[in-house]
Amino acid sequence: MFEGPDYPQSLDEELFEEWLEKGRQSKISYEFMAVIWDDFDKSYSPRFLENRDEFSEFRDLSHRIGSEWLIAIYDLYSESRLNI
Repeated sequence: MFEGPDYPQSLDEELFEEWLEKGRQSKISYEFMAVIWDDFDKSYSPRFLENRDEFSEFRDLSHRIGSEWLIAIYDLYSESRLNI
């Protein structure tokens, strides 16, 4: 996943699936998962979101803030990638 020149490195699909499952099984009713790249750690991490209102905090990450930037946001249940 996330292969090619537009991404800093690929992401293992099994790990991505684990993140989706973790978000679905949480006691907090998350609906979305943001995939964030951290330049300092050189790794991806998930951030789970309860609703679309929380997307606003990630708009700035698409332009990079500090060492983090937004790669994509997914619906946890349909697994579709969302455009924000």
